[in-house]
Amino acid sequence: MNQQIVHMALVVNDYDEAIQFYTKKLSFELIEDTVLSPTKRWVLVKPKGQGQCALLLAKAATETQLTRVGNQTGGRVFLFLSTDDFDRDYQHLLQNNITIIREPSIEVYGKVAVFADLYGNYWDLIQYNHLK
Repeated sequence: MNQQIVHMALVVNDYDEAIQFYTKKLSFELIEDTVLSPTKRWVLVKPKGQGQCALLLAKAATETQLTRVGNQTGGRVFLFLSTDDFDRDYQHLLQNNITIIREPSIEVYGKVAVFADLYGNYWDLIQYNHLK
C-alpha cells in the first residue's frame, strides 16, 4: 500500500489575497487556480522544493466556516514548514513583514520559530537537525 497526503484545506477569506500572501510573501508556487463556479475555485499552492503536499485555499462559504478562518486548530501551530536553510528563510519572513510569534530557538530536533500567516494561523519554520 502506498498512501500520502497530497492536499490540506486552508479556509481563507478571499482567494486572491491568499494567493498574493502565499506566493509573494512566502514564495510558494501557485500550482492551480481553476474556476469551478461563480463563487468557488480550486486553488493549490505549495512551497518550492521536492515536497508534493499542497495547500488547497478554500474560501469560507458559510458563517461557521468564517469563524474558522485563522484559527483552524484552536490556537496551536497548524502547519510545519521544513527548510534546508533556516537563517535564509527566517530573514525572508522578516523582510516580508511576517508576524513572528516566537523567536528562533534551538530544540533537540532542530532550529524553529513560529510565525503567523495573513489570517493568524500559526506555522513552525523548522530546520530539522538531520537536514544540516
